[in-house]
Amino acid sequence: MFGVDSSELFIVAIAALIFIGPKDLPRVMRVVGQWVGRARGMARHFTAGIENIIREAELEEMEKKWREENARIMAEFPTTASSPEPLPQPASTAPPAMNDAAPPAVTPANADEPSLPLDLPRRELP
Repeated sequence: MFGVDSSELFIVAIAALIFIGPKDLPRVMRVVGQWVGRARGMARHFTAGIENIIREAELEEMEKKWREENARIMAEFPTTASSPEPLPQPASTAPPAMNDAAPPAVTPANADEPSLPLDLPRRELP
């Protein structure tokens, strides 16, 4: 991390403990952490902005290539572009009109018995 060795980090920690003192060290470390977080946030925002600019430049380049290819195709096939034929109209695919009459009510033969699934055998109760 930034070329800092563990022994150098240990010396800095001891110096901070001596010069700042154990009482104020947590507050100072919290402030340092906040500054580091802000710096990382700014770096992330900057990086995202650069990536966005690069992405937009790539899109513009792709659009330019598309326009050139489109112009080449239009020049190669001028008859198709100058006199378009009307598309045939598809046949109506609407479903036939439903009869408004309600279906007849179906009543089971043994309406007083509860229905069981077909795969379960029926057992007699003692």
